[in-house]
Amino acid sequence: MFLAEFLSGGRYPLLSRLTDTPSRGRLTVDGVDIETFGARQRARPGLVLVHGFAPEGNRDSRLQAAAVLLARAGFAVIVPTIPGLTQARLRPTDVEPVLTALALRPGPVTLVAVSLGAGPALLAAADPRAHDRVGTVVVLGGYASARELVRYFLTGEYAFDGHRGRTLHDPALVRAFISANGDLLGGRLRDALERGDPGAAEAALRAVAPLLDALSPERVAARIPGRLILIHGRDDRAVPYTETLRLAAARRGSMTTVVVVGVIGHVGGADHGGMLLAAREMLALWGATYAFIAHR
Repeated sequence: MFLAEFLSGGRYPLLSRLTDTPSRGRLTVDGVDIETFGARQRARPGLVLVHGFAPEGNRDSRLQAAAVLLARAGFAVIVPTIPGLTQARLRPTDVEPVLTALALRPGPVTLVAVSLGAGPALLAAADPRAHDRVGTVVVLGGYASARELVRYFLTGEYAFDGHRGRTLHDPALVRAFISANGDLLGGRLRDALERGDPGAAEAALRAVAPLLDALSPERVAARIPGRLILIHGRDDRAVPYTETLRLAAARRGSMTTVVVVGVIGHVGGADHGGMLLAAREMLALWGATYAFIAHR
C-alpha cells in the first residue's frame, strides 16, 4: 500500500484510506529545525528522513507527503532541515542536524535518505556518536563519491565498473550548482566553468579534492552499522545509478541490498518499458520496502 501510494503520487491512496492521519509537530533542537509526524505514539519505532536538495527544507511538500506516508506505515518520523541542502551546497557541517535528529528517539532508528541527503545521512550513520542508534539505512537515489557527483554535475559523464553514460544537463542548472558552491572554487575557476571551458571541470575537482573526499560516503561505507538498502532509478538524471553501485562495492556483504529499477525516476514513480519488466522490478522494490517497513 505504501508503494502504490508513493509511486503514484497519491493517485492510489490505499494506505491513507485505511490509516488515521498522523499527528504533526515542530520544534527546534540545538538550532536544528525539526518537524515530526506521528511522534506522539512513543511505542512507534523512530525514523529519521533526510531530504535532498530542497529550498524549503523540511517544509517541502513532496518531502512532507513522504513523511506522512511513512508515519501511516507505523513510524514516528523525524524530519530535520539540512541547511546546506536548501541551497545545493555540499558541506561537512550538514552531518550535525542528522545526528541531532537521531538522538531524539531511542535506538535503533531507521534512517532514510533521499538524493543529496545520502551524504550527510551516511556520514552520520558511520559517526561513532550514532553507532548504537542506527538499525537500518535506506537510500533512494543517493551517491557514494562527492567527487564523481560534482564531475557529473559539471560534465554530464558518469562511469563505474563497466557502466558508463552521459547526460545533457540544462546549462541553467549547471550554473546554479556552480554559483551555490562557487566559494570553494575561486573566481577565475568559477568563471571558466560557467563558460564551459573543457579543462575547467578537472581543475575544479583538483582544487576541492580534499573537501569532496571528506564528503564522500564511500569512505565510511564499511563502518555503517546494520542493514543498508540502496534503491536507484536506472534512468535517474539527477544522480546516476552508478553511484549506488559504487557505494555497494565499498560495503560488500550480506547486510547490503541493491535495487536498481526503471519504475522509479529520481525520487518518485517513472514510466517503464513493458508490463513484464515492470512486474519484476516492482517485486524487487517490494522486497526492499518490506525489509525496512515490515521488520521495523
